[in-house]
Amino acid sequence: MLQRSAIADTICRTIELGVTITGAALDGEDRTHVFCEVLEPTNTCPGCGRPGRLRDHIDREVADLPIVGHPTRLHIAVPRYLCDNPDCATTIFRADISTIVAPRAQVTRRTTTWILRAMIVDKMSVKAVAAAIGMSWNTVNTLALDAARSLASAPARLDGVRALGVDEHKWKHVRGKGDSSFVTVLVDLTPIVDGTGPARLLDMVAGRSKAALKDWLTARDPAFRDRIKVVTMDGFSGYRTATAETLDKARAVMDPFHVVHLAADKLTVCRQRVQQDTCGHRGRSGDPLYGIRRPLLTRIGLLTDKQKTRITNGLQAREEHLAVAVTYAVYQDLIDAYDQPHKRDGKIAMHKLLKRIHTGVPKELAELAQLGRSLWARRTEILAYFDTGASNGPVEAINGRLEHLRGIALGFRNLNHYILQSLIHSGGLAERLHAL
Repeated sequence: MLQRSAIADTICRTIELGVTITGAALDGEDRTHVFCEVLEPTNTCPGCGRPGRLRDHIDREVADLPIVGHPTRLHIAVPRYLCDNPDCATTIFRADISTIVAPRAQVTRRTTTWILRAMIVDKMSVKAVAAAIGMSWNTVNTLALDAARSLASAPARLDGVRALGVDEHKWKHVRGKGDSSFVTVLVDLTPIVDGTGPARLLDMVAGRSKAALKDWLTARDPAFRDRIKVVTMDGFSGYRTATAETLDKARAVMDPFHVVHLAADKLTVCRQRVQQDTCGHRGRSGDPLYGIRRPLLTRIGLLTDKQKTRITNGLQAREEHLAVAVTYAVYQDLIDAYDQPHKRDGKIAMHKLLKRIHTGVPKELAELAQLGRSLWARRTEILAYFDTGASNGPVEAINGRLEHLRGIALGFRNLNHYILQSLIHSGGLAERLHAL
């Protein structure tokens, strides 16, 4: 009997749980029920610390690792003790099995680790994992999400974060169904800044607002907030305000991509306005400005000689095109400032450009004047890029990977499931599985 028990304990690996098998049975639902006892139960009273007297055992049923492909239910005979100390408020207490299964949990601790490892390393779906352990999809998804977020927010994982990237992400493209269509994405940019590795997804928060970011930052411990030195973002003022109110020691950086994109939008609006004023209609084939709409947004160094000639001819075709030509020149100067080989030279060039278009722009250049006011209001964050070297480029890259993930899955209806899959896909959690 002892030999059979030792073999069963070895096969089922129950020794590592601290229990030994006393029996087993099958049921009509293809589950294996394993009955076991705690090897070295603790009989110390939690109230007074004295040893208790064994009263009886109660059955605690939890899901465990599947055995040869079949779901397993572990029945642990948990001892209950009587405290004979008349001065103690505790009368009956159970042996502590928190190392085996968390209080009120439905699965053993090692099963939670197995679920997450199966999804991260073996690329199993929630449906496949749920079938393997004989639990519902929602239960397994909740367990995996809680475990993933526990790893994602663990102090050890957040210890080295000094550069934080923030951006919005549209996770669904259908209306209604309660949830917001946007989430706030938080990315660790420290490995990129230090040159030690790729960026990693830290978390995703429902909503796109100042409150969404501020609540997430407030929930972190003060030491984490004090370590953050740089926060990169787009032009959304809500993220800027949340950063200023929560991370007083961090420098906000407006990402170069969004600065250039803002200038490109103003150039496009200017071209469309002049097109309408001069031709009386929207752009058509053969119109000088419409024919160069795409080359106008390309940096000069990437243009072919033919494209350069087309731009020159298009801008000089009519005198009214001067507004487009001036806005185009500013757009290219903006790109050149970011392209300077030395950050100091780029910062000086950028500051001069922002100052030049801040005030005094003729009323005929309405789009350029608006661009100058917008960029001047954010000049501190724009110029901070040249001091820190941090940008939102890696955040946009992770956003692209999440778009691809959503495309493979043909969309998500459950935000929690989407956050879980995103953390598994881009959160770098594999190296932290041992912490569960």
